[in-house]
Amino acid sequence: MVVGGNRNKCAALVVPACMTTSPSLKFHDGNTIPQLGYGVWQVEDNVAEDVVGKAFKAGYRHIDTAKIYGNESGVGRAIAASGLSRDEMFITTKLWNADQGYESTLKAFDESMERLGLETLDLYLIHWLQPKQGKYMDTWKAFVELQKQGRVKSIGVSNFTVEALNEIIDETGVVPVINQVETHPYLSQPELRAFEAEKGILHESWSPLGSGKGLLDDAVLQEISQKRDATPAQVVLAWHLALGNVVIPKSVTESRIIENWESLDVTLEDEDIEAINGLDKGAAGRIGADPATSDFA
Repeated sequence: MVVGGNRNKCAALVVPACMTTSPSLKFHDGNTIPQLGYGVWQVEDNVAEDVVGKAFKAGYRHIDTAKIYGNESGVGRAIAASGLSRDEMFITTKLWNADQGYESTLKAFDESMERLGLETLDLYLIHWLQPKQGKYMDTWKAFVELQKQGRVKSIGVSNFTVEALNEIIDETGVVPVINQVETHPYLSQPELRAFEAEKGILHESWSPLGSGKGLLDDAVLQEISQKRDATPAQVVLAWHLALGNVVIPKSVTESRIIENWESLDVTLEDEDIEAINGLDKGAAGRIGADPATSDFA
């Protein structure tokens, strides 16, 4: 056994008293993060309020956005309309590449917070390493200052390599709480995850379902899904949860938002985990840019 077992199908997840809740993982700074969240990449701002509202209704409390997504305002409207107290929600946003640098980071943070309508942020991430730009160290120092000021509770990175993680840790003495990186069964990042575990850094998966590139049609996943009475997407999400990854699937379809949430109720056995681990293709499985060489505005 690895994860799941709380199969709860009450009233389409409408009744709070019988709603499945996400487990939380602890950051090394003492804060916690809901392990299953809802991502809004490629969601238009005028759609974000509606779909984030649907995610809240389904049970999600962790919402992941970014400046470059162009939907922080829509997420902010959903937060305001949710009826949830601020401490019931966990909100992440990310600094875009063009805003890297010490002073520009502080300015960009203020602008994101205004769009979100928040006083404090749960998690702020550097969106990409951008090694050729060479500003990630000053950017990280600005993140450290924002945390010292109490404006953001936890600080982390996205799309960082082992080498860059070591650099910012050695220079500042501050270890990111999390690294959000492309991760799915075809690119499972075992070496990076092992390094992060040594440093107490949580691993967060973007494109956890392979971004529609055929992963969910894989024969191994199809077989496990039939055996475990789950959809292939639920099997993949349950695999992420079993590995200890934070995971942020995205969909604008209400039925799939709920389906993804119900991955919390899927139980995988050790043999399932090993079979899915065996799908890893290393760098050949990569869908997005390589953080070590990416360079875009």
